[in-house]
Amino acid sequence: MADPAGLPPRLRPSTAPPPPAVTRALHAINTCTSAAALAPLRVHILQEPALLRSTAVVSAFFLSCGRLRSLDPALVLFASLPRPHVFVFNSLLRSLPPAPACSPLPLFRHFFGLGVRPNRYTFPLMLTSLSSLCELSVVHSQVAKSGFARDLHVRNALLARYAACDPGLGHAEQLFDEMPSPDVVAWTTMITAYRNHGRSFHALATFRRMFAASVAPNRVTMVSTLGACAAHGAADTGIWIHQYVQKQGWELDVVLGTALVDMYGKCGHVVEGVRVFSEMTERNVCTWNSIIGAFALEQDGEMALRWFYRMKADGVRPDAVTLICVLYACTHAGLVDIGRKIFNLIVQGEYGFQPGIKHFGCMVDLLSRSGHLDDAFRVVEAMPSQPNAVIWGLLLQGCKARGDTVLSEDVTMRLVELEPENASHYVTLANLYAETGRWLEAEKFVFPLLGLQQQFYSITLAGRFYSTVHDIDGLG
Repeated sequence: MADPAGLPPRLRPSTAPPPPAVTRALHAINTCTSAAALAPLRVHILQEPALLRSTAVVSAFFLSCGRLRSLDPALVLFASLPRPHVFVFNSLLRSLPPAPACSPLPLFRHFFGLGVRPNRYTFPLMLTSLSSLCELSVVHSQVAKSGFARDLHVRNALLARYAACDPGLGHAEQLFDEMPSPDVVAWTTMITAYRNHGRSFHALATFRRMFAASVAPNRVTMVSTLGACAAHGAADTGIWIHQYVQKQGWELDVVLGTALVDMYGKCGHVVEGVRVFSEMTERNVCTWNSIIGAFALEQDGEMALRWFYRMKADGVRPDAVTLICVLYACTHAGLVDIGRKIFNLIVQGEYGFQPGIKHFGCMVDLLSRSGHLDDAFRVVEAMPSQPNAVIWGLLLQGCKARGDTVLSEDVTMRLVELEPENASHYVTLANLYAETGRWLEAEKFVFPLLGLQQQFYSITLAGRFYSTVHDIDGLG
């Protein structure tokens, strides 16, 4: 019977059960746990016309291929479909990894060539699998031709992909500026993009523009903006965001709470960060890292260690970032013995991972600052990978501070080998030799400067001033 308001009858779900063959196939596909079993399933689908016509079966098979990370059976089956439904094609796109080895564009061209048209879900799914601006421009053009240029869902997906793939963000900025009324998703995408590209000032300016446009933020907006506040040291904006969150009555969940703790810590408001930490009902390892890192930045090593031990007592397993914060705190507090002990525990696998280059860097810095230069040198030589210029530079700083010219020369020679184009290393060597009266060797390492940069070099050697233009005459 028709509705009194003149509306058609309500839609009711179909009560007709699917054919037994479809039910069995879906069960076999959804319970499949081995990539080797996908090929026989594909053969079975191709041999049964009812299964090949079933969008539910084919879509489930594609998704299972994606889950088991075996795309070849899905691609072979897709090529065998005479005219796949757009829902089936979208399922194939969902099965692709975020950065597939091959571009999804050939699949799209094949699909389009069969006379099937995409829908508003097709393009966002395709975009997540693209990583080059060239491919993005091709899809962008197809979006316009297909009539989806004004679709908010598609437009926001395009913006997000441009923001992720364009180092200069020029394409993303142009697309955003062309939007007549960007929604909160678009504004948040630009704020996040600026923050991720180290342009915290632009992120904060965009946040202000969003409010001027009367667009209300969501939680993701606030988390991204708090990250920009932390990077820029914009404590005033961070405090304003905290007050806004309180006025809106938002629950301080683990993501938003951690962002606030991190912002307060990096802006030097550690007490406020601790207060937010205590108000949180749920915390994760990132929350603990933020509070430990806050005390490390304050160079309060003892408090950082207290929170580290409290973290372990609460049953939270430290990760690599936690130990970087702890070793950094030990470095700036001069806690050499504790730093050694923690670093040795990392090496022994106590925390479930081996030390990375940042852990080695913290340890070299700790030992160098405290005058344990030989120990620091041994740590560098024990690194599983080749030390970079930053590691040797940390050791060189300690050598200079302690006046160890012998080790300084050795370390500087390593830097010259690593970065032969860096003129400052030659200047350092020349100064080292001049300080000990080794003028001929000093001259040897000043001459390469001429080949590196044809410009004026002023070098102070043992308190005397020498000018180098195109020749060096009378050193010593």
